[in-house]
Amino acid sequence: MNILIIGGSVFLGRAFVHEAVERGHSVTVFNRGKSGPDMAGTKSIHGDRENAADLEALAAAGPWDAVIDTSGFHPRTVGRSARALSGRAGTYLFVSSFHVYDPWPAGPVDESSERLPCPPDAAVEDVPGNALKAGCERAVEEYFDGEVCILNPGLIVGPRETPGRLLWWLERMARGGEVLAPGRAEQTIQLIDARDIAEFGLDLLQTGAAGRYLVTGPKDTTTLGELLEECARVTGAGATTVWAPEDFLVEQGLGPWVELPFWALEQPAMAGAWAASPAKAVAAGLRCRPLSQTVADTWEWLRERGPADAPYRQGDAVIGVDPDKEREVLRAWRAKASG
Repeated sequence: MNILIIGGSVFLGRAFVHEAVERGHSVTVFNRGKSGPDMAGTKSIHGDRENAADLEALAAAGPWDAVIDTSGFHPRTVGRSARALSGRAGTYLFVSSFHVYDPWPAGPVDESSERLPCPPDAAVEDVPGNALKAGCERAVEEYFDGEVCILNPGLIVGPRETPGRLLWWLERMARGGEVLAPGRAEQTIQLIDARDIAEFGLDLLQTGAAGRYLVTGPKDTTTLGELLEECARVTGAGATTVWAPEDFLVEQGLGPWVELPFWALEQPAMAGAWAASPAKAVAAGLRCRPLSQTVADTWEWLRERGPADAPYRQGDAVIGVDPDKEREVLRAWRAKASG
């Protein structure tokens, strides 16, 4: 296949590029050339998808059998790309998010769940952030003349991860000592390796499939405790987890999801955080590697990369609890637990 990948230089986009090259496809990447070198074995076209002239030049470089868009976040921007590439590719595969579904995270979701309202030409300031991906999906559906395939991933992990949730846990375990762990070790989680999304997406394109697929790990098979145990095991620093109840952590001013990654409050507002159904994708061939493999591979890559230049961030929020704050909360929990 002749494939165009918009982005392709970081994390999920790079996973798609690597897998497509490994399969022997002809791969063109379109990006600004600012996020890292393009992978060997690809053709590079550097430009800005916000620039009409760059999009016009990109369209002229086609046609392609398929477009893979892993870097669309704003409806108007995605709409411009969809218009420019309409008629220049057979299929447009757009990587979206769980965030498009109105019930999530309060309730379980699948492909039939209602999407958040957001028009295909919405500006960033027009709608809440979580709805923007829904507008991006509608932009592809409305403006691209060809087959449309949409993937809705949950939390994505693996080597080269951004924003760095799993990376933070691995680095924290590598420092050793007592590690503050949130809530219950038995809380189930759903994570998916970026490489598994790439493999599944390319499988769909190769078979000519279209439609919408919710892609995440299986429900009720992996726990937060198992994830943290695996992080401690592969780092080998002798770290021990100290589990504190979520109500206590909230009292101490700790925030879920960001300060202690993968911690979803067991409250109605987040009751569906780990209850998405990937059944349709599994039936279509989605295969998820063991979480232990993802953790081990990510740690190996992390050791090769070395320390990060800056804290991991989700938007403006720093991922991971401050070490001094963690020590204070651990002391407070020991005092409370002892009596």
